[in-house]
Amino acid sequence: MEQKRRELLKGISICGAGLLLNALMKGEKALGKELEKKGDKKAAEEVTATEDLMREHGVLRRALLVYSETIPKLGSNPSSLVPDMLQRTAKLFRGFGEDYHEKKLEEAYIFSALKKAGGPVSGITDILVEQHQRGRKITDYILALTHGAKLQPENAVPLAKALESFVLMYGNHAAREDTVLFPAWKKTLTAKEYDEIGEKFEEIEHQQFGEDGFDKAVREISDIEKSLGLSDLAHFTAPPPPAR
Repeated sequence: MEQKRRELLKGISICGAGLLLNALMKGEKALGKELEKKGDKKAAEEVTATEDLMREHGVLRRALLVYSETIPKLGSNPSSLVPDMLQRTAKLFRGFGEDYHEKKLEEAYIFSALKKAGGPVSGITDILVEQHQRGRKITDYILALTHGAKLQPENAVPLAKALESFVLMYGNHAAREDTVLFPAWKKTLTAKEYDEIGEKFEEIEHQQFGEDGFDKAVREISDIEKSLGLSDLAHFTAPPPPAR
């Protein structure tokens, strides 16, 4: 009887240990899946260097839309224009676009890397730099003409022409960077280098703005659009074509 009791207790102990081990393994597996899921989510939320550059272009394109919507008003009724909105848009373009995006990222890291790598794409970097410099002069001009409470009537037509040329130039400029320059630049980097440069861009952004500069810029352009009645995306829906 004593022997059978010992064997029974031994069986129970082995069974309990097995159940405990199985539970631990299941728990470890579930934890592993949860950590993997969190890791995948974190990876999905991370913004790559190229994605960061292109979404910054999105903010600048929205500033160009403000300029585009202003041009007809300068020709038809310049006295109705509120210079402050143009002033704010130009300041946003200066701080976020020219001083940060162009100087700190594109000119410091991308153009130089492509010039060093050589090839056909490196040839357009000189043109892009020239366009950056021209854009800064136009931004200076916009800021100078819109610092007062009202726009001087004699400045309406020259300002409209400056805005029109700027919108055309930068629209083509950003499109070429998105479709030609950035893909060529990415090919010059290893996967590790590409990850590192993304982290470097984020570090520069926080140094420049003290927070997420992209989110701050989006809030600013959204507020400008709202003030001008341009926040409704439906406003830009094209009319139907003429009946045939």
